[in-house]
Amino acid sequence: MAERKPIESWLTDMDGVLIHEGVPIPGADAFVKKLRESGKPFLVLTNNSIYTARDLHARLRRMGLDVPVENIWTSALATAKFLDDQRPGGTAYVIGEAGLTTALHDIGYVLTDHEPDYVVLGETRTYSFEAMTKAVRLIKGGARFIATNPDETGPSAEGPLPATGAVAALITKATGKQPYFAGKPNPLMMRTGLNAIGAHSETSAMIGDRMDTDVLAGLEAGMVTYLVLTGLTTREEIERYPFRPSRIVDSIADLVERI
Repeated sequence: MAERKPIESWLTDMDGVLIHEGVPIPGADAFVKKLRESGKPFLVLTNNSIYTARDLHARLRRMGLDVPVENIWTSALATAKFLDDQRPGGTAYVIGEAGLTTALHDIGYVLTDHEPDYVVLGETRTYSFEAMTKAVRLIKGGARFIATNPDETGPSAEGPLPATGAVAALITKATGKQPYFAGKPNPLMMRTGLNAIGAHSETSAMIGDRMDTDVLAGLEAGMVTYLVLTGLTTREEIERYPFRPSRIVDSIADLVERI
């Protein structure tokens, strides 16, 4: 890798890097503690739009990871920032949970099913046929299609669950309209996150467990990328991709001393 400036800020994915199925990954607590003590800007990112940053702060704290609310950046917040830039004070029909609806309310959006500017699809554990049918009809009627993230599956203790990307594919098949995904691997999520903490890509690193979202997003945003092997990607799978992370480490514990 070409010589780069020292890393002054850190972005890290949450699931598969800091926690796994609701349990902290060994070394995650030391990593967060070291980051906070260093005073360096940092963000914990997640493509999951179900929870608000305040919800995630509370959930992580119960696991022993004290991440301040302002250091949490979700695909719901990135989506809201994008919509606020594109069409301030707009309207949206939303399929999603509190993380997404709260983010849109906070930027002054009105949530409605009457001729909305956008249909916004996020993560939920209660996708309904009625809601998807309404989304299809609104998009066919002219609403623009936005989705928080392209992940087709999400993790659970029982195995993979259908996620936003899978439901988006269903709506795309019915409408012929592709959504604009605001979350990873869209570098927009990284750039808006970096702006939120006053950081710059050339002196920032992204840590993740997925090649197709975390590493790709960091790469396209111009950041150093670290792939950890505690999540969804194995060392053998890395070779299948046409791009590589800057570094591969076993876990977040290996990065504590690099802060």
